[in-house]
Amino acid sequence: MGDPAGIGPEVIVKGWLRGHLHAICRPFAVGSTYRMIDAVRRFAPEGRIHVHTIAGPEAVSVNAANDIMPVIEPSDAPDVSGIAEGIVDARCGLASYRYLDAAIDLALAKRIDAIVTLGLHKEALNLAGVAEPGHTEILARRCGVADSAMMLYLPPEPGRHSGIGVVHATLHVALRKVFDLLTPERLDAAIALAEDAIGPFLPDQSSRPRIAVVALNPHAGEGGLFGDEETRLIAPAVARARARGCDVAGPISADTLFGRAMAGEFDAVVAMYHDQGHIALKTLGFDRAVNVTCGLPIVRTSVAHGTAFDIVGKGQARADSLESATYAAAKIAAWRGARSKRTSGEVS
Repeated sequence: MGDPAGIGPEVIVKGWLRGHLHAICRPFAVGSTYRMIDAVRRFAPEGRIHVHTIAGPEAVSVNAANDIMPVIEPSDAPDVSGIAEGIVDARCGLASYRYLDAAIDLALAKRIDAIVTLGLHKEALNLAGVAEPGHTEILARRCGVADSAMMLYLPPEPGRHSGIGVVHATLHVALRKVFDLLTPERLDAAIALAEDAIGPFLPDQSSRPRIAVVALNPHAGEGGLFGDEETRLIAPAVARARARGCDVAGPISADTLFGRAMAGEFDAVVAMYHDQGHIALKTLGFDRAVNVTCGLPIVRTSVAHGTAFDIVGKGQARADSLESATYAAAKIAAWRGARSKRTSGEVS
């Protein structure tokens, strides 16, 4: 559900009404039952959806009519029924953390195939005493992985672009810290994660992913005039990736790279920092973009928008990104399952 004071409940209801989600999976919500009942009352036709509290995912059945919405409400999550929408509140921050924590438990126990998350509010998380700034960092800690990253993925749109994924070498940090955080090890990991994460979305599964690495400085440093990170860090990382067989190019200036990627020259891009990757993809398709956490033993995707406190309760929220994120999660889960069978020799 994400932050219960945000648009998450409304988005879930609108996605539920479309019925597309039920064609690819057996969905259920993890969050506040009160918030879901309230969202159904306001945003669904009367009698169209009935909210049922369940103890576990095993109770979720195939529901072609999509008129039953199962909800798991973690027992350790705070009661948020008396909290107004659209405000930053520590109780909502803690609740959203408990919802995510419960979903991670289910995924690690292999009781579910994937997690699709809605927006957290980072300030509310902080007020609740959560050390991590967002989903990606919480998931990495809970899963015990050192190398993880976020890939922002934009599905293909005929006539406009062929689809693209952007993995970020750094994410939720102040821009001034990016220069210190970019290390050979971090860049090596980001390129490897991009190569693996884009795999499920390749139209030709027999081909190698084509990866491009974005320069950090204007004009890719212009031979050292505008910074030496390209020659000192990024180019050597690209060379190391090529040496292990990766189809990778770079460093390439951001102002030209994304146009080339959208024209189909590359499958995935490694960006150096948050906004370098986000601005390009969200400009092209904000409502359809999907977040994918790379490097985890579980599948997690997310909508590309946040809590949107400014429009909460107004009926303006859209479910496009939720649908895209759910399709992506199902695709990754199926791809991983097929790869696991091939690796184990079950499929020749």
